[in-house]
Amino acid sequence: MPGPLHMIQVTRLNGTTFTLNALYIEKVESFPDTTITLTTGSKYVVLDPIDEVNRRIIAFYQSVQLLSNPHIRGEEDEE
Repeated sequence: MPGPLHMIQVTRLNGTTFTLNALYIEKVESFPDTTITLTTGSKYVVLDPIDEVNRRIIAFYQSVQLLSNPHIRGEEDEE
């Protein structure tokens, strides 16, 4: 069962699942295992493919309408 709305679920290399606060995710990389780095400096290596982790992060931001802000999307002001 998914965690609270600000959390995304991922799977450890040993197969157990846990949730991460999506607001603290700084970057997601593949080395080739998917490695998630938080703004706190903590790193997590997970079984989930990088594309799936990114999809979950985007779904979270869309659910809280963060991606609806043009400044966050990187769009310039229209005058």
